[in-house]
Amino acid sequence: MRVQLPSILANQLYAHARADFPNECCGLMIGKISADTVDISEIHPSENLTSHSPSKIFEVDPKLRFDLMRATQSRNDGTDIVGHYHSHPNGPAEPSATDLSMAYEPQMIWLICGLDKKNNTSLGAFRPFADRSAFETLELVIESA
Repeated sequence: MRVQLPSILANQLYAHARADFPNECCGLMIGKISADTVDISEIHPSENLTSHSPSKIFEVDPKLRFDLMRATQSRNDGTDIVGHYHSHPNGPAEPSATDLSMAYEPQMIWLICGLDKKNNTSLGAFRPFADRSAFETLELVIESA
């Protein structure tokens, strides 16, 4: 499966990760899923609501999720919440054991932004296997505007 992300949205995600450093940032993604492609058309930043170690764990605001669910349903244009993103401050752009323990929806795409102390970023796309035993690495295409 290929994940297509416009460069303007990738840059917004990087900015969110930098702004929340050294804590994890997080948010939701809106888009369309076809047989072999996920087209992300919007990202919606969330406050990281975790009460446990925000530098290592994230929790998306449930109100944001419900608001976006209602909004996409009312649009009736085929878009939906397709996944979420978060950052790994001082870590790689790949799922951690903590991420795997939080993977409850195997249809959701995970974008993970690695960010180091020098503000260097990297981005990876993943989806948990149905049995939640591991993550599948997806092809990520960042499209020029």
